[in-house]
Amino acid sequence: MSDDPILLLENVSKRFGGLSVVEDLSFAVRRNSSTALIGPNGAGKTTVFNLITGVYPIDDGRILLDGVDISDVPIRRRVRHGIARNFQNIRLMPHLSAIENVMIGQHCRNNGPFGNLQPVGLWPRNRWREEARAALAEAGLEGYERGAVLSLPYGVQKRIELVRALMTKPRLLLLDEPAAGLNSAETAALSDFLATVCRARGITLLVVEHDMHFVGTLCDEVIVLNFGRKIAQGGAKAIREDPLVKEAYFGQDDATAGARHAG
Repeated sequence: MSDDPILLLENVSKRFGGLSVVEDLSFAVRRNSSTALIGPNGAGKTTVFNLITGVYPIDDGRILLDGVDISDVPIRRRVRHGIARNFQNIRLMPHLSAIENVMIGQHCRNNGPFGNLQPVGLWPRNRWREEARAALAEAGLEGYERGAVLSLPYGVQKRIELVRALMTKPRLLLLDEPAAGLNSAETAALSDFLATVCRARGITLLVVEHDMHFVGTLCDEVIVLNFGRKIAQGGAKAIREDPLVKEAYFGQDDATAGARHAG
């Protein structure tokens, strides 16, 4: 892991009408790290992901990837810059098979005139399909290639969406609640898979997640948001003991209340 930041947010703000959702937010994500972005519901975590990936334009500040300002770069070009993501709610093509969904992730790397036809299976054996098949096998999904994803278990669908994101060959992978809805065995397997793949491929991981055991197992650093502002950043153990974090999640505790009244 390097101290060199791959992602840098500088004084980023986002408003929807008169509502400020992200306010003067600055943080850095170190290259080859696994970083968690946490906070209470409504803290602005998914909005931050949408700003980084270009779903929403920022109102103030700037976003840099490897030192390049991508604040005004369109979504598709951000994928080509090396940013990939999943979504809190699964966004697979339900009528397509697992392998066809995974091949959709290859489109940003396939600029040929027939690139958009790859997932429909006109060419049953080609290097793109073989690459997708190998990626599914690596994720333990070799038995799920052919069936429409609509009929597959929820946990399998989440893994397929992750594999699709990996097919873009990202440098920075953003995962929004990847462990949500998974049982303990599936969560542990996901953590092991992400740690292995990201380390082997040099992928930096930024993850929004409520499962603090998952965060503590996978992530080197934790960034905490509350009401669209950063209130803490550091290792998982230090974050758990931070009084501002405790207050954001659990309300004002007795010690904090006493200190405030004394002041």
